[in-house]
Amino acid sequence: MTLYPQMLPLFLVTAAAGALIGRMVWRSAGLSGRSGALIVGPAGLLGPLLTMVPLESCTFEPGRDGMDYAVGTVAFFGGAGILIAAVAWIGRALASPGGLANMDSGDQAGTYRNRPIIPWLLLVPSLVILAIFLYYPLLETLRLSTHLVRRGAPKEPFVCVDNYTALLGPSLEWWLPAAIGGLVLTAAAAWLSQRSDHDGLSDWTQRWRRLRGLFVILTVVAATASVFGPGYRPVFTTTLILTSGTVLIGLGLGLGIAMLVSQPIRGRSIYRTLLIWPYAISPPIAGILFFVMFDPLTGVVGHIYETLTPWDMPNYRTDPTLARAVVIMASVWKTLGFTILFYIAGLQNVSIQMLEAAQMDGANAWQRFRHFILPSLTPITFFLIVTNVTYAFFQVFGTIAYLTRGGPSGATTDAMTSIIEQARGNIGDGAAGSLVLFAMVLAVTAWQFRATGRRVHYGG
Repeated sequence: MTLYPQMLPLFLVTAAAGALIGRMVWRSAGLSGRSGALIVGPAGLLGPLLTMVPLESCTFEPGRDGMDYAVGTVAFFGGAGILIAAVAWIGRALASPGGLANMDSGDQAGTYRNRPIIPWLLLVPSLVILAIFLYYPLLETLRLSTHLVRRGAPKEPFVCVDNYTALLGPSLEWWLPAAIGGLVLTAAAAWLSQRSDHDGLSDWTQRWRRLRGLFVILTVVAATASVFGPGYRPVFTTTLILTSGTVLIGLGLGLGIAMLVSQPIRGRSIYRTLLIWPYAISPPIAGILFFVMFDPLTGVVGHIYETLTPWDMPNYRTDPTLARAVVIMASVWKTLGFTILFYIAGLQNVSIQMLEAAQMDGANAWQRFRHFILPSLTPITFFLIVTNVTYAFFQVFGTIAYLTRGGPSGATTDAMTSIIEQARGNIGDGAAGSLVLFAMVLAVTAWQFRATGRRVHYGG
């Protein structure tokens, strides 16, 4: 790795950030802040090597444009952040009383406290499987993303971050200032409402806070869309539309059906079985089924629509809006059984005594559902959001491949479909796109745990 002059200030920044974070983490644990700074500071200095060594510091070479420098800076700070977080977490656990340093002593230390090699032997099979099927493919994908790789070509030339910069093209579009303006206005309104409301629990304060949270999401989405170039931006937009539709419609419809089949009706076990079985079908089969049902010439859906209405059924193969709607319907139908199954299990754990007490206090059906049933189902809902978002990002492409093939005019080309198309020409492009998608999923999942997880209630 070559050390270029413009990298020196970045090393100083990451080292200072590591020392500051270490000091804060150690002091929050009641330990010496100086020790934390001395332990975590070097991690900030060495962390960038995790990314700069594989990239050979190519983004900081003379003659590189601003986009290469920006991507290199993000990778530089990303490597530092990973090592700082790891050292801070492990170091504080080792230094804290009752942490890892004390887990091998005392009456409650554990079964293998005198034989530390046994736990590692028991973990070896799992670690080997993870290394072969998860960690090695991830590292190989990272390597491929920095090379020009074509099938049958004898050489794989190193191209630095060109495969990543091909996806990027920052531009200031109207939606970003609009989202930022809405966020500023709603944040100011929430602040003023809270100041006039001493306990901060009035209806207006809560409404402004919810609206502020909505604009936070819109601002993040708009900023992310502005980072991508014109070629990848429609793919990002399509991915958001398909994911949002699949998750929101699937959760709402699944909860409604689960509540219906949870009623004391005759034959409900049969209904549950019939509703759940589509989950056993693979995404490509779901795509084929909806391909047959919505076929413009022989599809049963078009025949029913034209029989019951005076209009002709639009052709989803030429209508972008209808094509996306059909993909969402197929994806919702595929995941509906999974959602219904978990909601049925969750509804069985809702306290009947609580609902009866609420009814006696005058709560109607909607109030009981909103204030008692929904809060009781938050653990199930949180789990389903995470799993359904993961499905929508990674597995809907199987349905798209057999239903629309990404058309019409790319209207249903999501991130995963785009990765497969890119990899046909240059595997390095596909690898870079897959890592970008992986980063998006990590960001969405982290946001879900931070935002949605706060509203999860685990009752006794």
